[in-house]
Amino acid sequence: MDTIASLFSFITYPVSWIIVQFHSLYGAVFGADSGWAWGLSIVSLVIIIRICLIPLFVKQIKATRGMQALQPRMKAIQERYKNDKQRQSEEMMKLYKETGTNPLSSCLPILAQSPFFFALYHVLASIANGKEIGVIDGPLLASARQAHIFGAPLAAKFTDSAEKVASLNASITDVRIVTAVMIILMSLSQFYTQRQLMQKNVDLSVKTPFMQQQKMLMYIFPVIFAVMGINFPVGVLVYWLTTNVWTMGQQMYVINQNPTPGSKAQDQYLTRLLKQVTSHGEVKGRSKKKVVAAIVAKGPDRNDNERKFISALTKQGMAAQADGTVIKSVEATVDSDAASGGAAKRQQPKRQSKSQRQTPGKPSSKK
Repeated sequence: MDTIASLFSFITYPVSWIIVQFHSLYGAVFGADSGWAWGLSIVSLVIIIRICLIPLFVKQIKATRGMQALQPRMKAIQERYKNDKQRQSEEMMKLYKETGTNPLSSCLPILAQSPFFFALYHVLASIANGKEIGVIDGPLLASARQAHIFGAPLAAKFTDSAEKVASLNASITDVRIVTAVMIILMSLSQFYTQRQLMQKNVDLSVKTPFMQQQKMLMYIFPVIFAVMGINFPVGVLVYWLTTNVWTMGQQMYVINQNPTPGSKAQDQYLTRLLKQVTSHGEVKGRSKKKVVAAIVAKGPDRNDNERKFISALTKQGMAAQADGTVIKSVEATVDSDAASGGAAKRQQPKRQSKSQRQTPGKPSSKK
């Protein structure tokens, strides 16, 4: 880990500078040697990095949507070459190349963060060894070595010896309890984020390599973080736990506001949209109008969720328009009534009693 971290030493100076700037701010509130001042500085570093990565996150979402749009063609390839896995893989790769999509696009934010992650690890490792690094000089180095979160120094690791932890004015028990709890939270947050993606924001009607990749990441990443976490300093665990929570919240927002077509999240989104439209009689918001317009434009290519949405609008006497608005539809109301059996029934003749059927009728009078 130290060898890998040293490869990114070229950005340890800007990383240490950002931490020190935030430390001067939080130190005025919590005290310069407080663990919270240093810990919140690391949290702020994460926030700055994630804000800078928002354009990359948007690109990731667009790439994921592109993968979803290719799923019908992927399914056709699977059915055509279901008995030839090698040819199936070749055709899939050819499709990715033709359309410019990348099934590994979901890893882009993690790859972009890795230099900062290893640079922070290098900074904290230097603090633990009492070495100045970046802008963290003598007084700041001493302050950082004394900073504790719940009794655990920011530079301490689960695997540290009792002697090394004692040199940081802490007990091995406190360090191992704090690091163990943070490792568990880090792994659980990673698993929940990936599980939420698989359960709610993936079109389960088509099984593709993209889905297999996401399912694999759901189980592999938490295990990797749990195993590697015992070698992470407390400060790095703070960094990674914070970025996991950010990712989880960011993904929740995307799932709720811009779900993948054909997914469970889309069904829930369109159900909420239907309630709003029926309550107010109109589509409110530019983004919602774009969603309705996109559904209308699909025509017969709509998925089950979108067909159900259009059908529900029709039953409410409404019709979606190409510009994303809805109007009252007399035809829709008539069709809805007919579908519910509202047409007039043929009147049946009145049934006679047995005595009436047996009594002969009176002869008609002749003029």
